[in-house]
Amino acid sequence: MSDKNKAILEEANAAIAQGNNEGFLSFCADDMEWTFVGDKTLKGKKAVRQWMAMTYIEPPKFRVANLIAEGDFVTALGDITIKDEDGKAAHYSYCDVWRFRGDNIVELRAFVIKTEVKDETSSAA
Repeated sequence: MSDKNKAILEEANAAIAQGNNEGFLSFCADDMEWTFVGDKTLKGKKAVRQWMAMTYIEPPKFRVANLIAEGDFVTALGDITIKDEDGKAAHYSYCDVWRFRGDNIVELRAFVIKTEVKDETSSAA
């Protein structure tokens, strides 16, 4: 089950990266719940759809460092860059804990921290 859930999440995230929010949502249960820890909770596919439409003005850029799966859970660690309506990029590091029911995503607990892009040419002091 764990490997299957990882494959589902990878396919769902690929849809988001291509700007296909409905493709992502096709992997989600209607009663899904997304919690952005310390911020807000979205209840139901309709609420998630609205949030995605407002937040993913352009498809986000992901870098997944690790996918860790056990039972009904997949944890994703990585970075994401999202552009706002003015085209300004914002960078975040995240730890997403996804819960599955059968083949459907039913829950997300997202721990997201805004980060700065490091200039790779600068030397550390």
